[in-house]
Amino acid sequence: MSDLSTRRLINVSNRLPVMLRRTPDDATGWRAEPTAGGLVSALTPVLRALGGEWIGWSGIVEEHATADVAQVLSALRDEMGFTLTPVAMTADQRDKFYLGFSNEVIWPLFHDLQSRANFAPSYFTAYEEVNRRFAAVIAQRASADDLIWIHDYHLINTAQELRSLGVTASLIFFLHIPFPQPDIFLKLPWREPILAGMLAYDLLGFQTVRDRDNFLACAQTLLGDTITLDSWEDLVIVTVQGCQVRLGVFPIGIDAAGFERGAATRAVTDLTRQLRTAVGGQQIILGVDRLDYTKGIEQRLEAFRNTLQRYPELRRRITLVQIAVPSRTDIPEYRMLKQRIEGLVGEINGELTHLGWVPIQYLCRSLPFTELLAHYRAADVALVTPLKDGMNLVAKEYCAAHLDHQGVLILSEFAGAAAQLGTHALTVNPYDIDGVADAIAQACQMPLIERVTRMTALRASVRREDVFWWADRVLRAGTLPAYHSVAPALDQEA
Repeated sequence: MSDLSTRRLINVSNRLPVMLRRTPDDATGWRAEPTAGGLVSALTPVLRALGGEWIGWSGIVEEHATADVAQVLSALRDEMGFTLTPVAMTADQRDKFYLGFSNEVIWPLFHDLQSRANFAPSYFTAYEEVNRRFAAVIAQRASADDLIWIHDYHLINTAQELRSLGVTASLIFFLHIPFPQPDIFLKLPWREPILAGMLAYDLLGFQTVRDRDNFLACAQTLLGDTITLDSWEDLVIVTVQGCQVRLGVFPIGIDAAGFERGAATRAVTDLTRQLRTAVGGQQIILGVDRLDYTKGIEQRLEAFRNTLQRYPELRRRITLVQIAVPSRTDIPEYRMLKQRIEGLVGEINGELTHLGWVPIQYLCRSLPFTELLAHYRAADVALVTPLKDGMNLVAKEYCAAHLDHQGVLILSEFAGAAAQLGTHALTVNPYDIDGVADAIAQACQMPLIERVTRMTALRASVRREDVFWWADRVLRAGTLPAYHSVAPALDQEA
């Protein structure tokens, strides 16, 4: 890791890595439950290794908060390995900031699904208010020597608010989701303040070159010749009105060694054997996703049905295990998605089930870590086919946990992970139902030597570019000295 001996790390995200919920008996107070998601799984080991502080929303709206919330979070410090500091928000702010602007505007728009966006003016007002609240808490906790690392689309405007409060510490922003092309981004009614919010950071990190270049194209479209570009080491330097912003590409990794250790435990090994025994000699095709319309679960189910229709020899020889973790259940569209998926699973099983064989096993719940690792180890094929994804850590988790090197990864070309893993995975267009079906058939019939060769290369890549490698690259870029141009600026049309 970078030498942070003189710099404390403050990590900021929309939510803390735990959510507080009332115990059944209110007299006993609150209980802390770990939160799920790629950001938490990626950042928890980093902050635990470095020490420091994590600032975010506790899951409790202001109207329901009690005085003992801070005490509960403080008591978790030794267990977590870092300090947890809550940011308060009202129920109305939660609804309009999180459910509204973050997940009904930015989320669909940045995933190229602008037809799903709801551009309600009150949403952006709440977004600004909550970013202001985050900035106020950060400003109280930060010193000039701290390194402040802010994550994801919920908090784009926090840097501007911090600067207005006089905070001079280094500010890093990492976007975990894709950044859209100009023709999509320009549809955002608040495109100028969102762009200005991103340009207020010292360092902007993106998952892929595609996302960085999309951002640059949007900046050039909106700001024209008022910006200049330079290159420095692996960074692009954007200068706007005398202020410099560094842009870097930092594909996020996982704690690969931790996944390998977990997958090798006796508990996981025993459960893996049970899962394999339960399906007999069938091959297991595995899907693991948050229940979200960007994950392409409906298209994946149709592709699996297509496989069984066009490759009848695979019937009774393969089973799809689809794990869908409930997400954003307060949003009506997500509840309708759940109903559609459940209906499609029932339809396919009703059509194709034979005595002793059910084509799809569907689990709509979050799995304990041991069970998740066992499913990864037991699966012959991982089907990771999002319509668009910033990275997709499931693809990397599957590779890290597959200790026998015999699994096959089928990966959407629109997942950020395809830039790193695409050479040795079977890459597909998730909208191409026939193409995904063909890839499933190819994976199931792939010779053992090819399976081992592909998975060995995938595991080496995931192990080499793990979460600590990712964090080190981001932090090194965030602590570089000021850049002074010694060469002509890049051609702005490049």
